[in-house]
Amino acid sequence: MVQILIILVLAYLLGSIPSGLIIGKVFYKTDIREHGSGNLGGTNTFRTLGIKAGLVVTIADILKGTLATALPALLAVDMHPLLAGVLAVIGHTYPIFAGFRGGKAVATSGGVILCYEPLLFITLVLAFFIGLYISKYVSLSSMIAGIVGVLYVLVSGIIGVWDPPLLVVITLMATFVIYRHRTNIKRIMNKTEPKIKWL
Repeated sequence: MVQILIILVLAYLLGSIPSGLIIGKVFYKTDIREHGSGNLGGTNTFRTLGIKAGLVVTIADILKGTLATALPALLAVDMHPLLAGVLAVIGHTYPIFAGFRGGKAVATSGGVILCYEPLLFITLVLAFFIGLYISKYVSLSSMIAGIVGVLYVLVSGIIGVWDPPLLVVITLMATFVIYRHRTNIKRIMNKTEPKIKWL
């Protein structure tokens, strides 16, 4: 039990590493929380600091989820890896190292899935970019990817083997991502949500 608690704390702390804040302050002398949407995630980093910084932050946020999910295996502790992954997502969204003001959980959630079910991760990335190509909205594409993830796990269960923990976690993640994008939904409906111009 103590080992499990240690892993959960480590996973949360990993998720809490504010990649966007670190990259912004160290290399650009900018606190991205004071610009754009105010979030610490990759999307606001892209908008505030540019493509290079956005890519670095997005990859770092993905890897936080991946490493946290791998902790039980790396430390040889008998616990479900998705538990650790969920704590990393919570850490990313409410980071103790950044005043509990974090990102919207998309990249770190993706990192959890990358570790646990790589094919699902690839599917989510494809769904995201297809949605982005069609809509030009990053926020909408993120929500679409979450919904596709739930459908993927449901269909996989129907035609193959059910994975109840994955179904629960992917549903919670998708719901949480949509909840975190509630202001974006309003802006999309009002046609005031920024669109990307590079795709």
